[in-house]
Amino acid sequence: MRRIVDQAPVAAALDYDSTLIGALELSSKKWVVAVQVPGSRKHTKYTVEPNGPALATLLEMLKARSAAAGKPIARVVVTHEAGRDGFWLARFLMRRGVEVHVMQASSLPVDRRARRAKTDTIDAEMLLRTLLAFLRGEPRVCSMVPVPSEADEEARRAHREREDLTGERRSILNKIDGILATMGICGFKGLRRDRRRQLAELRQPDGAALPEAALSRIERLLDRLELVVTQIKAVETARDAVVKKDEPADASERMIRELSGLRGIGVESATLLVREGFSRSFSNRRALGSYAGLTGTPFASGGMAREQGISKDGNRRLRACLVELAWFWLRFQPESALAKWFHGRVNGAKGRVAKIMIVAMARKLLVALWRFAEDGVIPEGATMKAA
Repeated sequence: MRRIVDQAPVAAALDYDSTLIGALELSSKKWVVAVQVPGSRKHTKYTVEPNGPALATLLEMLKARSAAAGKPIARVVVTHEAGRDGFWLARFLMRRGVEVHVMQASSLPVDRRARRAKTDTIDAEMLLRTLLAFLRGEPRVCSMVPVPSEADEEARRAHREREDLTGERRSILNKIDGILATMGICGFKGLRRDRRRQLAELRQPDGAALPEAALSRIERLLDRLELVVTQIKAVETARDAVVKKDEPADASERMIRELSGLRGIGVESATLLVREGFSRSFSNRRALGSYAGLTGTPFASGGMAREQGISKDGNRRLRACLVELAWFWLRFQPESALAKWFHGRVNGAKGRVAKIMIVAMARKLLVALWRFAEDGVIPEGATMKAA
């Protein structure tokens, strides 16, 4: 099993006399840059236009200024929070020889005063102080997000597009059902191929035809529905092509093919597991569970102790997929050790107890599937699909 820590490592011991350290507070209007230049413990703030070239120009200017003062720059370290802008900026800077650390925003220390001052300058200063502590090697000061390659990000777009398209399909169907409900009509099956014929045969409870405006509205919704259905089929065809190839193109495709061979796991679930989770490297099962947001959040102080449930501080798509797969696992892998563990703990209970335990099982299933995808270790008692 791979033991590569899922975090950008500190490349070398921090040398204040040859290292330019900066922190970015990003927004759509401006970028605030807090920097510490070599030979000085004072932090300086700059404001630049929100684009990569402007930031690169500022860094080159600071390097030249430091060199002119007799402090040549040997290392440039920059940090920013993971957010809406994604990772393009990190890759942009890395291609220019800058060491970039992307911070997980939820891992940063927060001022707990009821009314705390917050500005872009204050936030940039806080990011810089946190980065300095991280570079000094202080443990658990924050969590760094690994920067994915462009290829990894491209590979995730297909199943995320399908998620959006299926949501749009559901929205259109709900709108059609809502219109028909106002006229006392139910039972319309919008996903069937004969949807147009069904619409033509619909009648109100008194036998009257549908009003012209309502009929036109539904026909336009059906036009949109058919377009969305066509796009979903195109995305699914490209997705299924991975398992139909003679040989996988890379390790991710190999894992998708192997996972989809387990009973209870389809191509869509296998693709999501790999693209959103297993394509990354994790040091251990705890790091994997934390990434999925399936770790516990205890609250204990003095004599008081209670469990607040899972953190949900991770990849929501991966977490939702695991909970859904856990239910499927009980159905399609009833003789597996995980299914027996669940039934032994639940002991026939339903409702809240079953929901709590299915989340616990989802975490165990995540680790078991990760080990299977990485090392080929089949989950205990699990069976493969028939060839």
